[in-house]
Amino acid sequence: MIDVRALEASMLDSSLKGYPHRAPPCAVGDIGRQGWNVLRGDLPFPVAVLKESALAHNLAWMADFTRATGVLLAPHGKTTMAPQLFARQIEAGAWGITFATMQQVSVGVRMGLRRIILANQLVGDEDILLAMHLVATMPDLELHVLVDSIPQLKLIEAHGERRRPARPLNVLLEVGVAGGRTGCRSVDEAMPLARAIAASQSVRLSGVECFEGLSVTGDSEADRIVVEHWMHAVQQVARQCDAEGLYGTAEVTLSAGGSAVFDLVARSLPTQLSRPVRTILRSGCYVTHDSHFYERFARHVIARSGAAWRERGGLKPALEVWTQVQSQPEPGLAILAFGKRDASFDIDLPMPFACVRAGERTPLDATWRISALNDHHAYLRLPAGAAARVGDLVGCGISHPCATFDRWRWMPIVDDDYTVTGAIRTFF
Repeated sequence: MIDVRALEASMLDSSLKGYPHRAPPCAVGDIGRQGWNVLRGDLPFPVAVLKESALAHNLAWMADFTRATGVLLAPHGKTTMAPQLFARQIEAGAWGITFATMQQVSVGVRMGLRRIILANQLVGDEDILLAMHLVATMPDLELHVLVDSIPQLKLIEAHGERRRPARPLNVLLEVGVAGGRTGCRSVDEAMPLARAIAASQSVRLSGVECFEGLSVTGDSEADRIVVEHWMHAVQQVARQCDAEGLYGTAEVTLSAGGSAVFDLVARSLPTQLSRPVRTILRSGCYVTHDSHFYERFARHVIARSGAAWRERGGLKPALEVWTQVQSQPEPGLAILAFGKRDASFDIDLPMPFACVRAGERTPLDATWRISALNDHHAYLRLPAGAAARVGDLVGCGISHPCATFDRWRWMPIVDDDYTVTGAIRTFF
C-alpha cells in the first residue's frame, strides 16, 4: 500500500511553474480547497492539468480490461512519476508498479511499494548495490530486474560474490529482436544466459519478458502479426527454461511492456507451464492516455475487442496544457505562450482543441494547428478568416504523455468546469 500522507502534507509555492504568483505556499492536500479555476485565470499560464473525470474513467477501464482478460497490471511509473497516481492505480487493482531507473525504484520503495519491476538492465555499480541493499533489508520487497547478456550478469555477480546476499535478485530474461533495442535476439542466444542465471548464487530466474512497443505502427493486422511473433519468442524461451528446470521462483512471471497494443499481448502471451504463471502487462500511458499517438492505437484496441468494449468506449485524454495567445504578429499566425519546456514534442506537436475568450469556450478543429515550438513559444497556424486575440486561452491536447509529465513538478487536478479539486507532485 502506498502512503502519500507525507506527500500530501508537503508544500507547493510560487517558485513552481503554474502555481499562482501571489498565493501563499499551500500543502498539496489543501490545493483543492483554494477555489481556483484555470479558465478564470487564477493560475498563471502555461499550466498542465489533469481532468479528474478522465483519470477515473481510465483507471476503471483498465481494471475491467485486465480482469476480463485474466492478466495482471504493473503500469510503468516512468509515465507520470506521481506517487498519488501510483496509489490510485494500486487501489484500482494493479499488481505493482514498473520503473525504468533505480532512482525511480527508490522513490517507489520510499512511498511504500513492495511489488516492483525494473524494466531495464541493471548495470551501474551504484544501481546494483542499491538493488541488492533493498532486497537484503526489506524482506517484503519483490523486485524483478532485467538481464539480457552474460557480461551484464557478470557485473551483477561481481558485487554478489563480495556481498554474498542472503536473497538473490529476481531477474527476468529479456527477449528482443534483431535491429531492436535490448534483449536476446534468439532462443539459441537466450538459453545459455538462462542457464547461467540458474547457476548463479547472486540472482535467480523469475521469468521472461519483452518490450514490443517500438515494433508496432498502427496498422492493426501488421501489428497483430508482429506481436504474435514477439509473444511466440517469449513463450519458446519460457517453455525451454521450464523443461530444463531453470526457474528459481515458485511462480513464473511472463511480461510485456507497451501501451499501444496491450490487448494483443493480453490475448497472446498467457502460457501454461509446469508451475504457476502470472502474465503482467506494463502499460503505463493508459492512466492519462493522450490526444493523438496512443489514441490512434486505442481505436484499434476497441475495434479488436468486441461489441461490448465498443459500446463502452475507449480511454480518454486526461492531460491538457492550457496557455494564452501572447501575440498575433501577422495574419494566419498567433504565438502561444508555451513551448518545448512545457509540452511533449518528441512524437507529435501539441494539438489545439479549444479557445476561451471572455468566458466563452469554442471548440477548435484540425485546421487550427501548431506548426513549430521554441523553448517558450508555439506557432499556431489559423485557418482562413479566423483570428486569435491577444489574451485568448487555448487548450492543447498532447501526444505521448511521458514527455509532458517530466516538464512539471506539480499539476492541478480539475473537474469538467476546470475548477481545481486537487494536485499531484512528480519526482523526476
